[in-house]
Amino acid sequence: MPPVDTRPLNDAVERLADRLRALPQSTLRRGAAAEGLALARELALLAQRVEFPEGGMSRVLPDAGLFAVGDQLAVAGHDVVAALETAPGALAESALREALQLLESSALSSRGAAPRGATGA
Repeated sequence: MPPVDTRPLNDAVERLADRLRALPQSTLRRGAAAEGLALARELALLAQRVEFPEGGMSRVLPDAGLFAVGDQLAVAGHDVVAALETAPGALAESALREALQLLESSALSSRGAAPRGATGA
């Protein structure tokens, strides 16, 4: 069993990735895709810091386009989950809190503000 329960992170990543996948092109173009990519990049960097705490060269997640951003967020989030499963306890706990905070504070989250150009449902 991993040192931390990653289910809340996995669930939050899936929920947000699905939300991005369901957005219309117009909303993605008005900023939701850029916000999703920025979040995916932050998660990817967090995964790298957890997996390689000694440092090294960070790799930036490329922009794969409007319609790939939901998948990019899912992959980056799952990379964090995988890194947490082998990380030492204190590092895993800290990184899990950071990842959940990133997701919850995102403008794309239902707890954050609506993405620019999105209409409430």
